[in-house]
Amino acid sequence: MISPSVDLKRDVPAGIVVFLVALPLCLGVALASGAPLISGVMSGIIGGLVVGVLSKSHTSVSGPAAGLAAVVLSSIASLGSFELFLCSVLIAGFIQILLGVMKAGLLADFIPNNVIKGLLASIGIILILKQIPHAIGFDSTPEDDFSFNQTDGENTFSEILKALNYITPGAAIIGFISIAILIVWDKTPLKKFRFFPASLFVVALSVVLNYLLGLINPELFVGKEHLVQIPNIEFNSPESIFYLPDTKMFLNTKVWVVGLTIAVIASLETLLNIEAVDKIDPHKRYTPPNRELFAQGVGNIAAGLMGGIPVTSVIVRSSVNIQSDNASKLSTILHGVFMLISILALSPVMNMIPLSALASILIITGFKLTKPKLYIDLLKKGPAQFVPFIVTILAIIFTDLLIGVVVGLLVSIIFLLISNVRNPLSRELNKLHIGEVIRFELPNQVSFLNKATIKETLWSIPGGSKVLIDASGCEYIDDDIMELIEDFKSVVAGEKNIKLNIIGLKEKYSIKDQIEFTNVLDSKTQQRLTPEDVLNLLKSGNERFTSGKGSDKYHIHHVQAASEQQNPMAVLLGCIDSRTSPEVLFDAGIGDLLTIRIAGNIVNPEIVGSLEIAVKKLGARLIVVKGHSLCGAVALSLKNVMDENIQTVTSKIQGVASACGNYPLQDNSDFQTNVEEVCKANTLNSVKEILKMSPYLKKKIESKEIGLVSAYHDITSGIVKFDPLI
Repeated sequence: MISPSVDLKRDVPAGIVVFLVALPLCLGVALASGAPLISGVMSGIIGGLVVGVLSKSHTSVSGPAAGLAAVVLSSIASLGSFELFLCSVLIAGFIQILLGVMKAGLLADFIPNNVIKGLLASIGIILILKQIPHAIGFDSTPEDDFSFNQTDGENTFSEILKALNYITPGAAIIGFISIAILIVWDKTPLKKFRFFPASLFVVALSVVLNYLLGLINPELFVGKEHLVQIPNIEFNSPESIFYLPDTKMFLNTKVWVVGLTIAVIASLETLLNIEAVDKIDPHKRYTPPNRELFAQGVGNIAAGLMGGIPVTSVIVRSSVNIQSDNASKLSTILHGVFMLISILALSPVMNMIPLSALASILIITGFKLTKPKLYIDLLKKGPAQFVPFIVTILAIIFTDLLIGVVVGLLVSIIFLLISNVRNPLSRELNKLHIGEVIRFELPNQVSFLNKATIKETLWSIPGGSKVLIDASGCEYIDDDIMELIEDFKSVVAGEKNIKLNIIGLKEKYSIKDQIEFTNVLDSKTQQRLTPEDVLNLLKSGNERFTSGKGSDKYHIHHVQAASEQQNPMAVLLGCIDSRTSPEVLFDAGIGDLLTIRIAGNIVNPEIVGSLEIAVKKLGARLIVVKGHSLCGAVALSLKNVMDENIQTVTSKIQGVASACGNYPLQDNSDFQTNVEEVCKANTLNSVKEILKMSPYLKKKIESKEIGLVSAYHDITSGIVKFDPLI
């Protein structure tokens, strides 16, 4: 069924361009495969009309592929006839349908992105290298011969050098003009005409150019051997069009072996190609792989019945389809329709198109697949991404698509193994009020490959340490690793006096969470802390909060420990602001902070009395007065809101604002700027009032027994900035 996103202005011209590129390629594959030329065209038609209709891909174009040419050539030779080979194609189709039903298409999801990108880039390079001879009028090899070592004894590079000695001037002129037009097209107003894209214009222009060159100088006229060559169809001889499978030898073992071989290779190529095509699709649409295998299977059954060679999804044609800005799979279907019409009625017209014009389209398509930016981006990601990418490119260029992808996969696996052998434990050293805590975070997967490095890490922890092993984000832990953790927990930690917390283990594991220490202050630790120590702990806690690396809290254990006694390290006077609580803001545990919250963080006798209780009776070592940006109480004060008891807060803040020249507001002043200035001034004023109203606290501060500090909380970033300690 055709997608509802059909856009005729985009799909029709894209279908024409894909058809123009695909037609000579179909002929080239058939020639390289040792099959009748018409069989390649037949497969191209089936790829468009059968696979195109059944597939759910918006961009993939199917047809005969160069990757199967060698298999087809050797299979026809071993079976003895093309008709018997068609039986193998039938069998391959049924196997592919079975693979689709069995959901074997999921294999495509296991191909790494860097290998897929290497596949695309290599195809781009091969397109450029292989089409250079055709662009300058040297057409001795099939257009779709993508093998490095060619059937004529040449290779990719020697063919280019050879072509330089046999340049056809007219073809070269058309090729260079076509490339120039394709390069500058998008920089001109012509790009707005979607119904007439650059590729289609180049093809039409090439026919006109060839005619004009012939008028100017007959020697420049591009002859038949450098033009598209559609075979003549004799309608009074059906055998010249259709080849039927020889079913008499259907049960021959060789036939089934060839069928299985074709099914496996064609399926793998298809899965790789649709994964790659989806990657370069600008709309990132998804092609269901199992449905694609089913569609390809039906296509190959049709090919076997109608005398075609095997079909797969083909990256070159699919890339041209995308570069032609197609909207839906209608362009794929139309390319099959145009191919059918061309061999039935338009062969005289189609045979006027110079191959150099089509080569120019493929060269530009190739460049877009292997842009320098792709190499730069992967190089920046490091060797684990870049090396498999480059290896895949080289392997595909010098061998073939499947071998190249397998080699790229092997290199990716090597890097994966190296990565897994490295220590997977993420180690952090958290400085808390109870001392330093070594925190290890396990990754999502931990296998036996990590055993040596994990053991070395855990066994090297100094005695007397506090250690946290966090498995909260871990979905799988190998049995060998669980046994290692059990040995560390039951033997090593005890012998080295290591306090060990283990959290986040799934219920299926034999080891359960354990807590041997909590971040709750005891009285001895509290008294050892200096005001500077507490201030530094608050600063480091705020850094953990803003960086998203907060320490783990075992709240139920904190509650139990804090219920017996409370030994806070600081008392904090802040606003009633709801954005963030102080415990979260400073990554503190239960009982670490005493918090007093009042609108505008103002000071009154009751507040001062609470501060004295916190210091004198509960042992707090630091008083923090914290204001914050965008304070609502300050804003109400500057707006002169005096409703009911609200005025007890706003009038007090107005006095501070008036003293610093921010109230009453000036007509030309920025309201928000005034709010921020008053917020900071009000916080400093609260510090002064505490010292003024409490001789006890002032004496303690002067003797350095406790500290007093003002702070300002930016609510947009979460960062708290402290003034110098008093």
